Amino acid sequence: MSTAIYSHADCLRHEMGDWHPESPDRLRAIDDQLIRSGIDGLVERREGPLAELPALLRNHSEAAIALLRDNLPGTGEYYPLDADTLINEHSYQAALRAAGTAMAATDAVLAGDIANAFCAIRPPGHHARPVGAMGFCLFNNVALAARHALDGHGLDRVAIIDFDVHHGNGTAEAFRDDPRVLMASFFQHPFYPYTEPEPITANCVNIPVPARSGGDAVRAVVQEYWLPALHAFKPQMIFISAGFDAHREDDLGEMALVESDYAWMTRQIMAVAREHAQGRIVSCLEGGYNLSALGRSVVAHVRALAELD
Repeated sequence: MSTAIYSHADCLRHEMGDWHPESPDRLRAIDDQLIRSGIDGLVERREGPLAELPALLRNHSEAAIALLRDNLPGTGEYYPLDADTLINEHSYQAALRAAGTAMAATDAVLAGDIANAFCAIRPPGHHARPVGAMGFCLFNNVALAARHALDGHGLDRVAIIDFDVHHGNGTAEAFRDDPRVLMASFFQHPFYPYTEPEPITANCVNIPVPARSGGDAVRAVVQEYWLPALHAFKPQMIFISAGFDAHREDDLGEMALVESDYAWMTRQIMAVAREHAQGRIVSCLEGGYNLSALGRSVVAHVRALAELD
């Protein structure tokens, strides 16, 4: 079996203005680095479908969906959802495509068609709450994929790993009372979205770290907190909110990770997946706004997923 990279041109059509860091250039930078690295031809490329309404309703309210669908602006215009989250005429289609792609990757991995997948999709998702968009995020792609595995495929336990610099508040809210889901993350604190750290439980291992934390601090979090929780939980599938804005070159965060840290984390997650989840992993792009660092970090992540190191 192979590693697949999922994406779609629709994900390039959502944009929020030339000033906005969450831009279509992020996906172009990833593609450029994958080609430059020489691994693009060693992984399978696939496109994802549009998400359908019943699947969206597993995680989002009708009002949250309608807010996007019914407020699409005219050509060249933007509709603000919050201070830094806007939509253009293509945003609803892009959000449907991103969510549908994450679920299609889930289908393929569970079918045994591929070993694992990285979804190069946008808009990102982990801030999107069940009741509405937030923080550059429209629909919560990882949450929808996890619910698809649970409710669509009948899995009993899944884990969501989030290594974005920001707390995945939307994901945490979606699964706070769901014993079928373990969420494990680190996040810079205090920092956007300014949520307070949650108590560590068997299903919630979200660890705040201070600004300027580097690879040593994050590796300690993984070894001390994530891995024991994951092995105790024994997930049947693992989802990754793959944000790369904790990189030391990314100005939207204040942490100090480098490419080798992302590769190391990916290998730790893969080891857990091999032991408990038949190797099944779906990773979805979240943050990462320095284009060069983003592309290089995704290459490191995908190389580890494809066991090319």
